[in-house]
Amino acid sequence: MKKIIAMLLALSLVLAFAGCASEKPAETTTAPETTAAPEVTEEVPDTSETGPAEAEGTVMTHAEYVAADLESAVCVETYVQDTQSWWNNQITVYAQSEDGAYFIYNMECSEENAAKLVPGAKIRVTGYKSEWSGEVEIVDGTFELLEGSYTAEPVDVTDLLGTDALVEHQNEKVTFTGMTVEAANEAGDAFLYNWDGSGEAGTDSDLYFNASVGGNTYTFVIEYYLCNETTDVYQAVTNLKVGDIIDMEGFLYWYNGSQPHITSVVVK
Repeated sequence: MKKIIAMLLALSLVLAFAGCASEKPAETTTAPETTAAPEVTEEVPDTSETGPAEAEGTVMTHAEYVAADLESAVCVETYVQDTQSWWNNQITVYAQSEDGAYFIYNMECSEENAAKLVPGAKIRVTGYKSEWSGEVEIVDGTFELLEGSYTAEPVDVTDLLGTDALVEHQNEKVTFTGMTVEAANEAGDAFLYNWDGSGEAGTDSDLYFNASVGGNTYTFVIEYYLCNETTDVYQAVTNLKVGDIIDMEGFLYWYNGSQPHITSVVVK
């Protein structure tokens, strides 16, 4: 009996060993170690433009404006002295500060804002410095209204006519005194409608007339879009006679030499 039991125990041990040997150990799968791809940062080139924006907020003195290169961006603070007629969202401004004057040609402007550009109004103008037939001006301009007011007193430049010093007063409000009206053409007319006489009354014609001092004769203009036929100065010029002695006030515009835009004529 003990022998049978011993044999059964032995057989049980053999079977148990065989069962354990047939079982495979559990597999442990370890994912291969990976290296992350380096992050690539693309450098985007700077394509921002430079130009007039550089002048914004950098307000120039008149001396700095004079020294600036033609076609360069400029920014000035100045005061309206007068304007030509508004049209097509543009307006031309005669402006002056205590240190000098500016002619601002076809500045961008709504009709609503044009009504605010009264004499004395302060503006900051950003645009480009340009030149046309000797007239230095600001073109492609935009503006901002500022607080402040200034009206320039005209300076008498009669004695500077015909001298190199006259151009230093370009675009300023000026006067000419004690001048004599001369014939504007061979026919002896005191004035012409347009520079060549091609205009006529009742049209948008500028008036051209001549006046002399010290034996020299100079040309003056009534710019229609500054002073049209409804103004006193336009009517005064159409009534001039050769030989009249006159005092004048206006802006020292330049066209191949001085060609002032006159705003007042008084016969003495």
